Amino acid sequence: QVQLVESGGGLVQAGGSLRLSCAASGRILSSLAMGWFRQAPGREREFVAAIMWTWSGSITRAADSVKGRFTISRDNAKNTVYLRMNNLKSEDTAVYYCAVRFAENIATMPNEYDYWGQGTQVTVSS
Repeated sequence: QVQLVESGGGLVQAGGSLRLSCAASGRILSSLAMGWFRQAPGREREFVAAIMWTWSGSITRAADSVKGRFTISRDNAKNTVYLRMNNLKSEDTAVYYCAVRFAENIATMPNEYDYWGQGTQVTVSS
């Protein structure tokens, strides 16, 4: 199976920045997509951003709520995906999860992903 380990979460003031990392190990395919989701208490898991590497380059998607503030990137050599979060808001407070999808296309729904990390807490204070 695939193992995912997130890191980089913490407490930050509104307007601040954090960079989350997700290191993947195990059975990794070059065609896989990796994504970030978040879940706040009492809410369903929400898509944040995803990235997929193809022969022609990378493809990315981001939720409307984070466009212009969050940037997803991937270091294929390290099997690591990053989420740079700028201008954080209190509404961004959640547990952030990294996920892997073994498919030929990118996806934005949690049930379309196959493996998940344990999550890392991001708390934005106002």
